[in-house]
Amino acid sequence: MTDPALSRRLSYLLRHAPHEAGLTLAPGGWVPLAPVLTHLNTTRAQVEAVVAGSDKQRFSLRGDHIRANQGHSVPVDLQLHPSVPPALLYHGTHAGALPAIREGGLRSMNRHHVHLSPDPDTARRVGARRGPPITLTIRAGEMHTAGHVLFVSENGVWLVDMVPPAFIDGA
Repeated sequence: MTDPALSRRLSYLLRHAPHEAGLTLAPGGWVPLAPVLTHLNTTRAQVEAVVAGSDKQRFSLRGDHIRANQGHSVPVDLQLHPSVPPALLYHGTHAGALPAIREGGLRSMNRHHVHLSPDPDTARRVGARRGPPITLTIRAGEMHTAGHVLFVSENGVWLVDMVPPAFIDGA
């Protein structure tokens, strides 16, 4: 069983506040694990359990280094390469966000990218964090054909700078 509190603390540190532990994100977003363990007052085994137990596979652990796979608000080069997306991807949201989405599309806000899910169920779970979920269908294949660059992270989340309203169904 994973530790939700440790997962949240790890997400915060690796995605938003590496400086609080004196860390600098290397290319790919990697940092040494030892100072993370010290800063969070935890063990490697506990972190390994969080990495292995994360249903969204938020983290990667390689040797003595760890990273968050996406969702950063601090500058980072995740070393992702443009990828050809499937025809459709999905985005989970809530009713309160729909007016802004209809007007301006999906924007990354304080993150590096908009996150898109490969299936409606995942998008629904993401959208449920802020109330009853709404799943939007994104015509990602058409976006790609129109020149938008999409990336896929190690855990299968699709990333794009923004999604114009013209490519969103269900908003």
